[in-house]
Order: sequence, then C-alpha cells, then structure tokens
Amino acid sequence: MMNKVFNFYPGPATLPQPVLETARTELLNYRDSGMSVMEMSHRSKPIENVIASAEANLKELLKIPEGYRVLFLQGGATSQFFMIPFNFLTKDQTANYVLTGSFAEKAYKEALKTGSAHTAASTKEEKFRSIPKLEDISVSDNAAYLHLTSNNTIYGTQWQQFPQLSIPVVADMSSDILSRPFDVSNFDLIYAGAQKNLGPAGVTVVIISEKLINISAQAKLPDMLKYSVHAEKDSMFNTPPTFPVYIVNLVLEWIKENGGLEKMAARNQEKADMVYQVIDQNPDFYQGHAISDRSLMNISFRLPNEDLEKEFVHSAEKVGLVGLKGHRSVGGIRASIYNAMPVEGCAALAAFMLAFRKTH
Repeated sequence: MMNKVFNFYPGPATLPQPVLETARTELLNYRDSGMSVMEMSHRSKPIENVIASAEANLKELLKIPEGYRVLFLQGGATSQFFMIPFNFLTKDQTANYVLTGSFAEKAYKEALKTGSAHTAASTKEEKFRSIPKLEDISVSDNAAYLHLTSNNTIYGTQWQQFPQLSIPVVADMSSDILSRPFDVSNFDLIYAGAQKNLGPAGVTVVIISEKLINISAQAKLPDMLKYSVHAEKDSMFNTPPTFPVYIVNLVLEWIKENGGLEKMAARNQEKADMVYQVIDQNPDFYQGHAISDRSLMNISFRLPNEDLEKEFVHSAEKVGLVGLKGHRSVGGIRASIYNAMPVEGCAALAAFMLAFRKTH
C-alpha cells in the first residue's frame, strides 16, 4: 500500500516505499534469526554484516577510492561541527568556512569556540540566495581546512562545482548526499546526518581520508570524539545505532537497484524542473528564494503575502501534500524533494501550484 500523502518535510524526511516494506517484513524476525534487528547485539554476526554491507554499498555508489574510511557515528551532523575543529584545528592554524546558510554558520561558530576561524566566502549579505563563485573563495594563511555545506535546505541553494585545493576540504552533505555523482577524492572529510536523504534520524555517516584519521589537535581529546578511535573500532567503539544503519543499508540497496547515482541525478532533475517551471512561468505569484545555484533537493519560494502562504499550506495538506511550510528564517513555502520523493509527488505539487494560482 502506497503512502497516503506526499511528504515534503525537510527532515526527518520521506523514505523509499520498498525500504519501508522490507523493514516491516523483517521487523519481528530478521532473516530467520528469531529476533528483530533492534534486539540484536551489535557484536552479533548479523549486525556486523549489516554495517559491513552498508560501508561496501556506500563505497560502491560513491566510487570512494582507496585510502578512505566510512564511519557510522551518533550525535547528528551538529556533533561534526565541533568534532572537526577539535580534531584538526591546531593553535597555529585557522579554520576556513564558506558561509552559504544557517548550518554553515552554525559550523563556523563551533569552530570559533575551539580556535581561529576565517570566513573564506559568504553570501549572507544577499540573504544566502546563491553560492559564492570559486574564484571568490579566499583562504587564509596557515589554513587547517576549508569547510562548506553542499546543499542548503533552508535557502534552496546547492553547489554546482566544488573547490579543488591543496588544503583539506570538508563538506557537510547531509541533505544531498547520494543525489548525484561527484568526485570524493576532492574531499578529505564528508559527513551527513542520515535523516534527510539517506535514512532515518540517529546515525551520521562520515567519509574520511586515512591521512586525516590520525591527526588530533588536542592530545587530551576524549576518545569518543576521536575519528581515529572510531576507525580503529570499525564504528563500534560504543554501541552504534544499529537499526538506523540497517535502514541506511536498505536505502543504499534501493539506490543500486534503481540505477545508481546517475539515475538518481536524472530523476532529481526531472522532479525539480516540474516545480521550478511553475515558479518561473508565474513570477507575479511565485517568487523563488534562490537567484542562482538552485537546489534539486529543497525548493524555497514565496507567495504575494503571508495569508496566501498559510492558505497554500493548509489547502495542500487537504489534498495530501504535507510538510510544505517554509523555515521561519525565510518564510513562505519549502518543498523538500529528496531521492525518495517519487516523480508523482512533484507532479502533484506542480499541478496544485497551478490550480492554486488560478483560483487566487
């Protein structure tokens, strides 16, 4: 049975229907074990196999080269905001950040609590309506790393090209990982909270180069905050979030079965085009927030006034289009159309937008 609604919430977000059906089938008795995945010891062979399979599937889909590790951690992407400077920012270095939205700013503020941080580029003055040009990124002397946020869920912008630098490049890819192919070797660390485009809340995926793993800026750093400890213990330094990792692995298998990242990218472009076309063809009624570098994952737009926006959200819910209220810092409407959003969902939203425009 299909979902009764199309879920446009930004996260936790919609999951692929086949993944939910498999999880339902296996919930009480995982592969004739007599137990649920949620009941199994993380030291048991089935859970070890789940974690190993998830790592292998992620490496295959992203074409992760040799010299990288995949970790499954807890604490959300927000914990990475401070783990990264804790591990890699020394007293004589400066952390560099490209500010393109709210989460990039939060990561920058966490780095300031640890040491010196520099704004390498920012689009804050234009209300984060675009991504800085590569030539406008100005890296400081003694840079420890450059941090960027690949997709901005609130403002609806997304990097189209990534910088290639001699210093480590770190990326928060929470909301667009696995949505398109990219070259992992351009990054030394990639992290992603699962709850937007990868799985349920509760697990954070970290892809880290081995050359970074053993760097620690603070010798007295607690073991729980050291990437080297988590890598040495194969993501089992403490009890990992086993059920979220299990769902992540099902999502990875679903992506493989549906053509990999190339097919995901084409499908995501098709979905986004449906909604952007309505916005572009009705500029007197729908105003997109992003002026360039428009996201294929999150589409933020306004209507002529707030009363209409409230009515839009309310009316959409009545026809099964839920989660469309925009973030408070931008207002308006936001449609999050991650990998798991079916094409039919975007088609239904586009048709609703046209009908709402006609009657208002």
